[in-house]
Amino acid sequence: MRAAIQNSVGGPDVLFVTDQPNPTPKAGEVLVRVKAAGINPVDGAVRAGYFPLLGEPPFILGWDISGTVEALGTGVSGLRVGDEVFGMPRFPKQAAAYAELAAVPADEIALKPKGADHIQAGALPLAGLTAWQGLVRHGRLKSGQRVLVHAAAGGVGHLAVQIAKARGAYVIATASPQKLDFVRKLGADEVIDYTKGDFADHVRDIDLVLDPMGGDHAERSLKVLKRGGVLVSLLDVNDDTRVQASARDIRVERMSVVPDREGLLELAQLIDAKKLAVHVARTFPLDQAGAAHAFLATKPIGKVALTA
Repeated sequence: MRAAIQNSVGGPDVLFVTDQPNPTPKAGEVLVRVKAAGINPVDGAVRAGYFPLLGEPPFILGWDISGTVEALGTGVSGLRVGDEVFGMPRFPKQAAAYAELAAVPADEIALKPKGADHIQAGALPLAGLTAWQGLVRHGRLKSGQRVLVHAAAGGVGHLAVQIAKARGAYVIATASPQKLDFVRKLGADEVIDYTKGDFADHVRDIDLVLDPMGGDHAERSLKVLKRGGVLVSLLDVNDDTRVQASARDIRVERMSVVPDREGLLELAQLIDAKKLAVHVARTFPLDQAGAAHAFLATKPIGKVALTA
């Protein structure tokens, strides 16, 4: 099979395509012929050596997968050869999604939603599960609550806005000026141009904040949360912010996404009910994985995906 690998950490140019042995599914695994693989910021951080999840190279990046089942390992039930599936297997261990074939745990993938093609389904899992787990599992979102989503035009953010709306929330979203109209079309009730002053001057009485930014965003988000609210951060929150939160009975959740078949099924139901859509800014062929990483670094709207 062809796969995009790297032998050293560095810029996007360290990625190159070469022939690799076909993987063989072990017990409890399935072999998936990859049709599309989403690219996420964590991919770039691992590639560059900033976030050494996979140890030292060589390794194959990628966790988002959509494709067809090509073979079954022993003990697999509920899936058949030819099924269209998607998922975020093995995270944070190597899933090797930047390849034509991937052997993955059967219980960490699900049937692809009928309302999405492979590119959309391949771009969904990591960002979608992050948004779902952040809002529902960690944030315990309830209908009627006021939710603030930062970076609402990004991979996680644009899905979080839609998920929160589907669950009956009033959604306030921050974005850059050129992305405000996109966020409005997602269904956000209010949009804030974060380049025009501090968002905390314009928002009050928030029940739940989903923050993929970290840093002073977390501390400023405390100002808009009501007593008893929840701050869900995708990045580390410093001790001072946690102390301030505790004094106001605000719960701080530092989350890391995990494989979640139940979450995948929930996302698929939202897609098929037309309550969730994945915006893919651009796709690249597998042999242009480096160019895809460089494009993602420009912070496009939505997601970027590779096609195998």
